[in-house]
Order: sequence, then structure tokens, then C-alpha cells
Amino acid sequence: MRTWIRSLRPFDSIAVQTLIERTIDIREAERFIRLFHEENPSAGDPNARLREVARDVSRFGTYVHTFDELQFGARVAWRNSNRCIGRLYWRSLKVRDLRQVSGAEGVAVECVNHLREATNGGRIRPTITVFAPDAPGRPAPRVLNEQLIRYAGYRGSDGSVVGDPRYADFTDMARALGWRGGRGGRFDVLPLVVRSGGAQGGAAAEPLLCTLPGDAVLEVPLAHPHYPWFEELGLRWHAVPAISDLCLEIGGICYPCAPFNGWYMGAEIGARNLADADRYDQLPVVARHLGLDVSTERSLWRDHALVELNVAVLHSFERAGVTMTDHHTEAARFLTHLAKEEKAGRVCPADWSWIVPPISGGVTPVFHRYYDNPFLTPAFVRHK
Repeated sequence: MRTWIRSLRPFDSIAVQTLIERTIDIREAERFIRLFHEENPSAGDPNARLREVARDVSRFGTYVHTFDELQFGARVAWRNSNRCIGRLYWRSLKVRDLRQVSGAEGVAVECVNHLREATNGGRIRPTITVFAPDAPGRPAPRVLNEQLIRYAGYRGSDGSVVGDPRYADFTDMARALGWRGGRGGRFDVLPLVVRSGGAQGGAAAEPLLCTLPGDAVLEVPLAHPHYPWFEELGLRWHAVPAISDLCLEIGGICYPCAPFNGWYMGAEIGARNLADADRYDQLPVVARHLGLDVSTERSLWRDHALVELNVAVLHSFERAGVTMTDHHTEAARFLTHLAKEEKAGRVCPADWSWIVPPISGGVTPVFHRYYDNPFLTPAFVRHK
């Protein structure tokens, strides 16, 4: 299946380019260069590099990271991600350096390649693809999707939504831009919407649609190990959680287009995406099939249904040979990561409300303590 790409007219709500008028903060650049050399002693004395960076910032308002600096910065941004429980393997992040790419079509093609490489036949690889950075007078490209793979939400005339309600607005926008929609089902993969980088002050960049080809989107149909009826619910989920709307900030330089992925923890799908009342809201459906009493909360029907839904997710990914972890294993791994960071003399920022899993939190070890939560750079940052 070929990737379909279509150039479109400017769309008022998304076509306004971010103005890049000032030079980068030289203090941020210096902090990062010193951190890089401190953790990479083989890189040598940082002073020569600091002089080079100061010269470039003075002349051009910015500087260019070496590949080693970029790779280190991306990995440390993952290490500093206070909402991520899966940071134990931060050193394994594969960095795809595509900083020479700023056009929307090139970004779309390489996002597809990112998914193919990260999927790896089901053995998911933590991967980041870094495109051109913002620079004075030259805004960077941007992917407007929250994640590279998400499902459409089709709004009906009665206000109901077929698919994922979280993405109903995005679906409306994509259709206004020319997307014809999928089959109208609950799991139609949304197209990428990409805006090119370019010169500041020129004509607004035209957004571009890219339909993801089937070989780039691995999906797992869900079944339960004990309940044959579960498969008849027709539930499924994609294998790669690739976040695409965060800016990677390294040493004062902003890379607004840097999609990255790890692998799923089962509860992200089974306890949030499919369970939340404002998403797929499957707990009442599962409870009815289990024959549970949904007339009273005291029956704990939600809890029972939630566990069985999560059992189905973990079972299905394992059956399909797709990398996934469970919340108990990941909680233990996070405490291992925390101990390693403390031994290295580093603070490990962590947001308790995100580190504690959305299911059975109290019986995981991460529940029973608090964490320091400073903002550290390099970092992934969401800009308005």
C-alpha cells in the first residue's frame, strides 16, 4: 500500500507560524555542553567547544549540535521525563538524525519510516526521529497529531461519536482539510497532518495530509484467554505509542518535530484508552458480558471488568509477539532506575500521579513513596 500525500490550502486554525525572533539562551547552551562533557569524559575538554558555540550564537543566533550531543540530549530528555515510568532503558533510545529535513513531505515520509523501524516486526524499538530545529527567521516543521498513530472519532448528528471521542475535533479538522475518512468504523487510523518549516514572514505554510500505509501500522486484535465472547467485541489497538506533539529542547535549541516512542504498558490501553468513559468506555460492555451486577457500585463491577479488560490486552499482545509490559513489572523496573540515578548522584524527577499505574496502584511499590519533581533539561516540552 502506498503512502498518500496531499498538499492543501492554508487552514486558519493551524497555519500561523511560530515567530522565531531571538537568539537562543547561551546559558542553556553552556549548561548542556558542560553536562555532555561531564557524562562523556572521552569527549575531552569542554572549553574549546564552549568557545565554538559562543561564536556561532553570536554570529547566527544559534548553533548546531554534533550527532553525539544530539543523541545524548535526546536520551537525557527521556531520562528527565517525569511522567514516564519506563525510563530504565533510556540509554537504548535509537536516534534517527533527520535534521536536514524541513519540508512537510519529507517529514511525512520519514515518520512512516520511523514507524516501520520502531515496529521491528513486533519487537518494539525505543526510537526518536529528530527533524530540523527552530532557528532565528526559520521556523521548524511540525506534526500536528498528538501521536503518529491514533484513531478517528466521527461525530454524529445526535452528538454521539463513533471511534475515539478524544480525537473528534482532530478528525473534523482533517476532514475539513480534505481527508475523506476511513470506513467509518471505531478503529480508522487518522492521517498525519504536517506543516513545513520555512522562512519567517513569508506565506503561511500549507498543511499536508499523509495517510499511513498499512505496513507501517501494526495492530493487535484483542481476545481473552478464558472468554471466547471477548473477541467478538471487535476491539484492537496499535502496537507503537509514538508521541509527536512535544518539543525536544536541548541546550537552548528547540526541535518541535521529534516523534519518539517506547513500548506500551498494558494499563495504558486496558485501563485508559479502552476503559475511560470519555474514550472507548468499554467497562459497561465487558461487565454485561461477564454477567456482573451493574446496578450498584458496591458490586465492584467496574473493578472486575477493568481487570479482565487488562488481562485481554496483555494476553493479546503476547499472543501476537508484540512487546508490552505490565504495570507490576514496570513499577519494579522504575525503582531500579531510581536507585541507579541516585547512585550516579542525579535527581530523578517523577510526577507521582503519572508514575503510579491507573490500575491496582496501591499494590505496586511506586505507590508507597514520594518523589522529587524538578524540571530538568534536556526535556520534552509541550508548547501552546
